[in-house]
Amino acid sequence: MERAIGTAGGERAAGFNRLRNYLRRPHIIISLVLLFILLFIVIIPFVKMIGDSFIWHFTDTRLSKDARPGHFTLFHWIRIFSSRITRNVLLRPLWNSLSTSLGVSIFAILIGSLLAWLVTRTDLPLRKFVAAAAVLPYVIPSYIHALAWLNLFKNDRIGGAAGLFQYLFGVSPPNWLSYGFFPIVFTLSLHYFPYAFLLVSAALSSMDSRLEESGEILGASQSYILRRITFPLVIPAILSSFILTFSRALGIFGTPYFLGSPVRFFTLSTQIYSNIINRVPAVGYILAFMLIGISSSVIYINQRIIGKRKSFVTIAGKGFRRSITPLGRMKAPLFAVVVLLIIISVLMPLILIVWQTLTLYPDDYSLKNLTILFWIGRGGTDFAEGEAGILRNLSIIRAAWNSIKLALVACLVSGFLGIFIGYAVVKGRNTRLSNTVEQLSFLPYLVPGIAFGALYLSLFTRKIGPIPALYGTFFLVALVCIAKNLPFTGRAGITSMLQIGSELEEASEISGARWSMRFRRIILPLSIHGALSGFILVFITVMRELSLIILLVTPETRTLTTMTFRYQEQGYTQFSSAISVLIIIIVIAGEFISRKMGKRGGGL
Repeated sequence: MERAIGTAGGERAAGFNRLRNYLRRPHIIISLVLLFILLFIVIIPFVKMIGDSFIWHFTDTRLSKDARPGHFTLFHWIRIFSSRITRNVLLRPLWNSLSTSLGVSIFAILIGSLLAWLVTRTDLPLRKFVAAAAVLPYVIPSYIHALAWLNLFKNDRIGGAAGLFQYLFGVSPPNWLSYGFFPIVFTLSLHYFPYAFLLVSAALSSMDSRLEESGEILGASQSYILRRITFPLVIPAILSSFILTFSRALGIFGTPYFLGSPVRFFTLSTQIYSNIINRVPAVGYILAFMLIGISSSVIYINQRIIGKRKSFVTIAGKGFRRSITPLGRMKAPLFAVVVLLIIISVLMPLILIVWQTLTLYPDDYSLKNLTILFWIGRGGTDFAEGEAGILRNLSIIRAAWNSIKLALVACLVSGFLGIFIGYAVVKGRNTRLSNTVEQLSFLPYLVPGIAFGALYLSLFTRKIGPIPALYGTFFLVALVCIAKNLPFTGRAGITSMLQIGSELEEASEISGARWSMRFRRIILPLSIHGALSGFILVFITVMRELSLIILLVTPETRTLTTMTFRYQEQGYTQFSSAISVLIIIIVIAGEFISRKMGKRGGGL
């Protein structure tokens, strides 16, 4: 009896010692802390939004006399999926979202892939310049392409003021050209083709030209080689481009709102905004589930397709060679097309936006109508309800500070969290805890921006235990930006940590250095330069962000992007255009400063 008790006690003591030793490992402690944080900022909001779609809300008393606020109900699900409003609230927006996202993905991939082939595999003139210019459309916020399109093609039948096309030619553009499906697909394709360009050009650059030369020796035509050799080998890059473009276009808000709402062309994202603003939040939450489900399904299908296809090898162990295909007589025409693409996607939107900021009356594009009132006007005039120009306007200056502060906080916090995620995942590689942390940090990528904002709106509009209601605070807007960008900084952190040999930390540990010193003096300096790309990406993304935060901002937390949205809604296109120019300037300056800092850090 005593021996059995002693044996049991020894086993408990041994188990306690194993647990204590396990918890002493730094990466285990970091993983557990990260797991708690990720549960709070990713999982709990999702669960809360599911719950809110099954309860009555106070505003539902307008919809049903049976509403009992706080009680369980299936009313909202039945109303959306099987009622008289199903067609207008669900089916049409769903079709519009799928068709525009598919159209954007197809055209963006066609443009980006062709441009990638011309830059990497042909003798196209000024290839380095073209490669640098091809990324610029993504730096410009997507809704700025939409605003530029409106400045060019809006008509006086719906838009109120005529655009430049009507002013020059005296012909009112048809509604299909000014608003709806076509302009949404066209402008978003111009914004997103850099995804395909970057991914496909990387794949083509790593592909051995002898694969194509073999087909040429056997008598295959250039078009046949492209179809049967080149294209199949870059399928992973094309599929990745499709997933990135489709998932982004599916949840985007600004462009469909500006170009679609005038003709009642609604997508799921604009319907989510409309229902939540009109105080029918449960409907918005259910539509957000639709967005999340579609985006997740597309990513899953992509993984299954790539997982089944194994023959993507482009670099073998027999050496590597990349040859250039001469364009011959097509060189000049193709170069002209590329230059035209850069003009349409970069220069023309900027020129149209800047010109709009200088017009006193929005439908008069003559030189005598030019003014700098909307930039440095003192206010108190008969225009724009007497508001001062953006460089003197205190509300816009506060919004600019909010934008810069938000971008800096988000990039720093999510960037350092990404480094910790990288450390925890790499040090605990192939363990259940490590895999869970990695998967949870990637989940926000599956959720479109406006749906993710709806998650946080559902969770933080009311007090949760000791946590007060956060709606209307800068903290909430920053938190949602940090959480949404964790997939990017997390991947950057993991990539950086994989490049650091474990023997460096082990040597300092043997020398008696504590983990805090090892992290501060070895891990952080070696990883920060590689993770800097994640910092830069988050800064640029947050500075341009509209879809994610449109549901969460208040007059005190407005950013430049939401001020653009506000002025555009009110019809003050000069103010919205001027603020858009300011956003572009700040984004470019932020990227330039970050790159300078990265170069200095790399030299230390």
